[in-house]
Amino acid sequence: MIQKMDEYISALLKSNVSADDIEKTKAVIGATDEVCAILDSPSVPLSEKETAIGELFPKSVKSALLTISEDMCISDFPEIAKAYLAELDKRSNIANAVIRCVTEPTAEQLDGFKSFVIKETGASDAKIEIVKDASLLGGFVIEVEGRQFDRSLRTKLREIKESVEKNAVKNNDIDAGGIISILKEDIKDFEFETKGEEIGTVISVGDGIATIHGLDSVMYGEIIIFESGVKGMVQDIRKNTVGCILFGSDDEISEGTRVKRSHKKAGVPVGEGYIGRVVNALGEPIDGKGDITADDYRLVEQPAPSIVDRKSVSQPLETGILAIDSMFPIGRGQRELIIGDRQTGKTSIALDTIVNQKGKNCICIYNAIGQKASTVAKLVGDLEKHGALDYTIVVCSTASDPASLQYISPYSATAIAEYFMYQGKDCLIVYDDLSKHAVAYRAISLLLERPPGREAYPGDVFYLHSRLLERSSRLTPELGGGSITALPIIETQAGDVSAYIPTNVISITDGQIYLESDLFFSGQRPAVNVGLSVSRVGGAAQTKAMKKAAGSLRVDLAQFREMEVFTQFSSDLDADTKAQLEYGKGLMELLKQPLGSPMSMAHQVITLVVAIAKGFQNVPVNEIKKYQAELLAYFDEQHDDIISEINNEKVLGDELRERILKAAESFNK
Repeated sequence: MIQKMDEYISALLKSNVSADDIEKTKAVIGATDEVCAILDSPSVPLSEKETAIGELFPKSVKSALLTISEDMCISDFPEIAKAYLAELDKRSNIANAVIRCVTEPTAEQLDGFKSFVIKETGASDAKIEIVKDASLLGGFVIEVEGRQFDRSLRTKLREIKESVEKNAVKNNDIDAGGIISILKEDIKDFEFETKGEEIGTVISVGDGIATIHGLDSVMYGEIIIFESGVKGMVQDIRKNTVGCILFGSDDEISEGTRVKRSHKKAGVPVGEGYIGRVVNALGEPIDGKGDITADDYRLVEQPAPSIVDRKSVSQPLETGILAIDSMFPIGRGQRELIIGDRQTGKTSIALDTIVNQKGKNCICIYNAIGQKASTVAKLVGDLEKHGALDYTIVVCSTASDPASLQYISPYSATAIAEYFMYQGKDCLIVYDDLSKHAVAYRAISLLLERPPGREAYPGDVFYLHSRLLERSSRLTPELGGGSITALPIIETQAGDVSAYIPTNVISITDGQIYLESDLFFSGQRPAVNVGLSVSRVGGAAQTKAMKKAAGSLRVDLAQFREMEVFTQFSSDLDADTKAQLEYGKGLMELLKQPLGSPMSMAHQVITLVVAIAKGFQNVPVNEIKKYQAELLAYFDEQHDDIISEINNEKVLGDELRERILKAAESFNK
């Protein structure tokens, strides 16, 4: 009804209805329930309603009621009348104020309230409504023109309590003496709030969404605070109402609950203390290891670095996975999409990449969106087992969390990563996964009554992910040279990469690693599809040694896949074709890699040099992995000079290549 309040008031103003006639109408409506029952009943003909209105109500109100009665309940008229009388007072420069207090004010206090309201509003006169509210404990609250002046004892005691808790945690001083000293200081400086706060009123709440009347000056994305202490974020601003998503339970929020502004946009605390911890979407620890001391506070929504602030990608971020580092290299500051069906090893690739950053001065952030809590707990356990949690932050919004927290979660994780990036450090952030993030945003948008588009997603779902992923970049040396490398994960349905969300994210990122179900179930793990996967940064993100070692690997694999399809029904093959097929099968076997076993760059280079020189040609396919492990162990023990040279120089010259091949021959003998 509030959405159409302006129409109702305009109809009454057009009929020039007086305040007396409004009061008479309210009296008639309130006298008996039969009037509302007749005028609101759809079974009563319109002609009979017009006759009843003409007989019961003043003439000036009659035309207005006939105008608005088609979509208005007569039982709502008292609320419309209140708004109309307030509009008349406003036009007469009379301010309306509500005083909430525990005890009835004296005449002298009432005059003081009236003077205060006139001074604050600049009106010529003021009307005061007194409402008794025992929950205030003492003092009073003045509400005027959408602002609140809170001088209640309840609010002051709450502020003192928050101050005690904040200082006690900050100073690690939780003994009685410390608390008493804080209390004495707060009571000595005891003052009531004299600054007006803008307030609103909840008109509906449900499914994690609250619609609020008032808060005319609120910002999009601003945090607002409900009476119960629950916080929300403004996501929808309309003419008379504001829509917000809740960051907590709505059990204590109901119609009529008051809301105040925080004048701050949504943000999260950040700092070094977050490394090695598991936190929720609001930056609060959920791992049971105590509070985290924050170094700063960053907004969850930040503009992406401009073009002039970025440096081109030129340093590799090694995943330790041979199939990726050799053919689809990822650079620091790049955004590489991991895409595939459910249960095809997407998270495993991200986990191996995090494990491989050990000792490489890279802070990793794993952002779980809509995952089961048990799944996240297992992943945290795996990180601890590999010693990777020492440089990793886990930002978690589980499937049991409301859609609002799942929506804000990746932005919070990125804000934490940006803190380190602007300190000149390298970060890796994994979003697992953005499909669930889009679903959470779709739920919020539909509840906010935004129009659905393709696949029921709102029209701005592309902007949702682009403004998130554009924040991943490599900064110029002048800004510290830090970087954020993003590995967003997208889940497809039956391999459909042409669906709405997959195509959106593919167009935003700098390449994709496509995992194929058929390859996965045939035992090829990681199940990277060589044909559909690509890195748009390419060789710029590879060391010279890796670039030269990889050589024709991708072409050889593409030829093998094509030949394998072409010859699958042939029984009589010539020797060259058989040799080519055996070589291809050997390469595919080499690219298999168990979970949690990332390879160093030197081991990858040696493997590729020997493989492309067809050094594995005479090894049975089912023994290639065993042969590879023994070969690399031989190099570690007998030729550590080659390992050191590759790791330090990162260049593969002809002379070094010959030494690798000679060492491999020696191993064979």
